Amino acid sequence: MKISADNLTSFAAAILVHAGAGPDAARRVATRLVGANLTGHDSHGVGMIPAYVEGIMAGQLDPGAEARLVRENGPFLLVDGQQGFGHIIAEQAMDMAIQRATESQIAVLSLRNSFHLGRLADWGAMAAEAGFICIIYANVQTAQPLVAPFGGSDGRFVTNPYCTAIPATDKNPMFLLDMATSTIAKGKVRVAHLSGKTVPDGALIDAEGRPTNDPSVMFDTPLGALTTFGAHKGFGLALLGDILGGSFSGGGAYAPERQVPSRIINNMMAILMAPDALGTGEDFNRDMDRYADWVKGSPPAPGVAAVQFPGDPERACAQARQADGIPVDPGTWGQLLDTARAAGIPQDQIDSLTAHRQA
Repeated sequence: MKISADNLTSFAAAILVHAGAGPDAARRVATRLVGANLTGHDSHGVGMIPAYVEGIMAGQLDPGAEARLVRENGPFLLVDGQQGFGHIIAEQAMDMAIQRATESQIAVLSLRNSFHLGRLADWGAMAAEAGFICIIYANVQTAQPLVAPFGGSDGRFVTNPYCTAIPATDKNPMFLLDMATSTIAKGKVRVAHLSGKTVPDGALIDAEGRPTNDPSVMFDTPLGALTTFGAHKGFGLALLGDILGGSFSGGGAYAPERQVPSRIINNMMAILMAPDALGTGEDFNRDMDRYADWVKGSPPAPGVAAVQFPGDPERACAQARQADGIPVDPGTWGQLLDTARAAGIPQDQIDSLTAHRQA
């Protein structure tokens, strides 16, 4: 099934409004979620809405909360998200960081206690569009740990994402790297589970630490765990997410006492730097362009159309899905309909909001 971005946004926003969000906040969050779907990252798209509604109903997500500046020290900013919508909180916090970086050519934002931030790429892109290089480390606190440490056999932390964004040049679009430190994101396991698919080799282990392709091990007890990408390399980067994103902000690294039902709390560190901070901005852009030409000039491997930089696949996917509609698997669609009813949307309104989907 496919549905247009506009119609999916309207449906998502309606669910959030009926769950207790204000109309403006609901529309902004829904737009960001559908933006993730457009770029092909369905794991961070509208499939998250059931978890958001659950968070609101459990008192773990405050739909009216805003970012609060706790402390500032030169280029350093500490912001508390007060368990608000991450898409609202992160935008407000990044606005503060961009203003500080504009004044000082650098800013270090430490954000704590935000509900799910969505794609870190949104916040890296926000800084890059303002002209700054941006490096982000983040951690996640949920009801249960999801990712096993390298050499371990059970979950000890979550998918702790990493992002770097570099502004576009006159010749090349924005460089935008955003990745979970697990082999795949939990949301991708959810999508596979709901659509009856398996996951790639090496992405999961079962409750006894054995490799498996079955996504149900993340939903049925006894629970399995995600693996870190690149074995010990991803493990090291995941630890930095908890230490720099969590511990440094005061929001904390993952710990058993922070396991709370219906909770998806993110903490993050974002470092913003002006490309011309050392007076080498023009040289930097020229070298970026030469480097991109060199790397992308590699003859494509069999079955590959062209070498792509981070951000290229998402831009192509967004263009295609904007034109053709966003695919939504039956499992995710069923969860959205159930959540809409649970949020109190009358069936005739649900029917009206979903009438334009394509089979």
